[in-house]
Amino acid sequence: MTDDTTLAVIVVNYGSSDLLERNLVPTSRALDDVAVYVVDNRSTSDEASVIRALAEREGWVALLQDENVGFGVGVNRGVDAARADGRTRFLLINPDASIGAPDVRLLLDAVDSSEKIVAAPVITDGAGRVWSAGHVLDLRDGATHGRAWSERNPHAEVRRWLTGAALMINSAAWDAVGGFDEDYFLYWEDVDFSLRVEDAGGRLLLVEEAKAVHDEGGTQGIGDPDVHAKSPLYYYYNVRNRMLLAQKLFESETVRRWDAVSTAAAREILLRGGKRQLLRPWRPVGAVWRGWRDARRIARRAN
Repeated sequence: MTDDTTLAVIVVNYGSSDLLERNLVPTSRALDDVAVYVVDNRSTSDEASVIRALAEREGWVALLQDENVGFGVGVNRGVDAARADGRTRFLLINPDASIGAPDVRLLLDAVDSSEKIVAAPVITDGAGRVWSAGHVLDLRDGATHGRAWSERNPHAEVRRWLTGAALMINSAAWDAVGGFDEDYFLYWEDVDFSLRVEDAGGRLLLVEEAKAVHDEGGTQGIGDPDVHAKSPLYYYYNVRNRMLLAQKLFESETVRRWDAVSTAAAREILLRGGKRQLLRPWRPVGAVWRGWRDARRIARRAN
């Protein structure tokens, strides 16, 4: 079994110090020799001070950013710091996700190889329902689906991907693709990363025995208890980055095909926040429209 001295836990934080206290502290304390790197994408000076104090108390490394640099940049800066300290296995974990030390070690064992390997646990939500057991990207229209859909559609043309909410990566996989693509800012970086690892000859592993819990929405709600929408950033970047990925990784025919259904795709992303949000539609609808507009611009440039 691999020992904890190879392991770095990388967390990108944005105003979620309370979640780190609840979710990350117990895990890091249970892993004797783990190194924890918290990349704080600046939200407020008070939050940065809390992160600094929390890191000092727990023996973590706080990487305090001057601005919100996005998820991919944050991950890359955390991994760069970990590699400089000699770490060779990197667990990415969201602030609103929790994972036990035995499950971390199952993931660590899965990537203990000179092969290029990325591994993920089965992730449930707070009610115990499966939130992620691996995902697929439907190459016909750019829609993303879970394992149940994939099993119902065995002949669909798809690519597999693993969520960055809880993801273990070894150095060989990281080196093969050069880390996360920083152009996405937020969302779809993990899809892009997964596809590029496979294209480089690497493997994506779902470790069924390893479990994690994801409190979805813990970091991306809009702050209104009466309207259960997601944040404008969620809508904008999910709509925009679908097309950005097509432009970066696929041929022009795929870009045209995804662009042809871009309105339906944007609507589906909007409705993930539920219908009640449409009682106050300006923020979510405006964010979706901006994402759709910029996605169309990307598609036109690609063609």
